[in-house]
Amino acid sequence: MELRPLMVRAVETSNAVVRGIEPEMLDRPTPCPEFDVRTLLGHLSGWMTEPARAAALKRPNTGAPDEGFTPEPGWAESLTERTRATAEAWSAPDAWEGTASLSGDMRMPAEAIGGLVFAEFLLHGWDLAMASGQEYALDDDLAEALFGQVSSMADMGRRYGAFGPEVAVSASAPPVDRALGLAGRDPAWRP
Repeated sequence: MELRPLMVRAVETSNAVVRGIEPEMLDRPTPCPEFDVRTLLGHLSGWMTEPARAAALKRPNTGAPDEGFTPEPGWAESLTERTRATAEAWSAPDAWEGTASLSGDMRMPAEAIGGLVFAEFLLHGWDLAMASGQEYALDDDLAEALFGQVSSMADMGRRYGAFGPEVAVSASAPPVDRALGLAGRDPAWRP
């Protein structure tokens, strides 16, 4: 399934969760053991905004991503505007052609970076929804695309520490649950 036309829907699905996070939720744990809600929002803000947009536009990323996160007034709208701009950049057909870089001189096929960006938004959207007690429902196209993308990158994700060990999930489980298991998340996780 082609991810490019799904990128804006993926980001808007996660943005809906971000807008539902209240300041008192920032210290809650997430399914990612190394991240609480605050640090996960910092991760999204640091990597999935300017660096990911620069990669889509084939521009150099200036400097290291800032993963610090301070909940100043309007923080959710600011973050969702920046992630929306990233999604719109990745919606252009030429964003997926050639090579691109999220940081420094390390170039990868743009298609691989676009797939990573797509999966990061949806997986971390689920992480934030579970941590903040929100519903997280993906439409059939997003669910199937997420499963396909995570399936294609799960081994590499585990090798580089982006994913935890695979969690066993029934082959008859919904695609989202199977994607979560491949990405090292327990679909039944709750704080």
